[in-house]
Amino acid sequence: MTAAASTAAPGSGAGGLRFGYGTNGFANHRLGDALAVIAELGYAGAALTLDHAHLDPFAPGLARRVDAVGRRLAALDLAVVIETGARYLLDPWHKHAPTLLHDDSTRRVEFLRRAVAIGADLGAEAISFWAGVRPETVPPAVAWDRLVAGCATVVEAADAAGVRLGFEPEPGMLVEDIAGWHRLYAALGRPPALGLTLDIGHCRCLEPRSVPDCVRDVGAHLVNVQIDDMRRGVHEHLEFGTGEIDFPPVLAALREVDYRGLVAVELPRHSHAAPAVAARSLDFLRAARQHR
Repeated sequence: MTAAASTAAPGSGAGGLRFGYGTNGFANHRLGDALAVIAELGYAGAALTLDHAHLDPFAPGLARRVDAVGRRLAALDLAVVIETGARYLLDPWHKHAPTLLHDDSTRRVEFLRRAVAIGADLGAEAISFWAGVRPETVPPAVAWDRLVAGCATVVEAADAAGVRLGFEPEPGMLVEDIAGWHRLYAALGRPPALGLTLDIGHCRCLEPRSVPDCVRDVGAHLVNVQIDDMRRGVHEHLEFGTGEIDFPPVLAALREVDYRGLVAVELPRHSHAAPAVAARSLDFLRAARQHR
């Protein structure tokens, strides 16, 4: 049985929500150690960012390493989603380049194809990706056409592999909000393999509606949820209770739309204190889940 097939995850319980933690918040840990800490704290799953130190998709011996991670996830009874937001993985000079919007997106497409294959091998509940920031030299219309074409290629790979994609609107990127996701989804012909990754903090950062209303709007499309605190107009992932989000109504909205996937903490700049931050985060989420 794959990790994703587990039916009694330790982070689930009253309220039906399953909490996970992102490995990009454990950048100073070996992946096996990070997964063990996440499991021992009581999380139901991990949002695994493919990165230099955490299952590098371009390093030798990929099949062997994927198998080892799969066995580790199963032994720890952790579900998994795959995240693809690694910095400097494809280009040591530019943080997220190339994206699907660049003149030559070959490296990005290959990365996403590998992420799909890895996700299929691990029984991942979703493979998450985003558009990228439009290069200044690329006209908006050209960037949009490139994004649609690139996404179509990735959707085809995901459909063939039998996995779900979660496209994430990201502040400052070509698709930065829910409206942009709806536009992309329609342009691709509303493919069944393509769902939505929703970052709860992003909703507070830039969406015109309340965070719970955002959840309700896209509930039918949700395949992956990232959760963090945030302030209006500032794209900074914050620990719970240090931003502006009222979380009990958000978790209630996720239950209302019958979301069954992971709700994974997304704190990529907190690796220096990962175990303590992860412990505080789960305590906070459990308390918010019980609040009526």
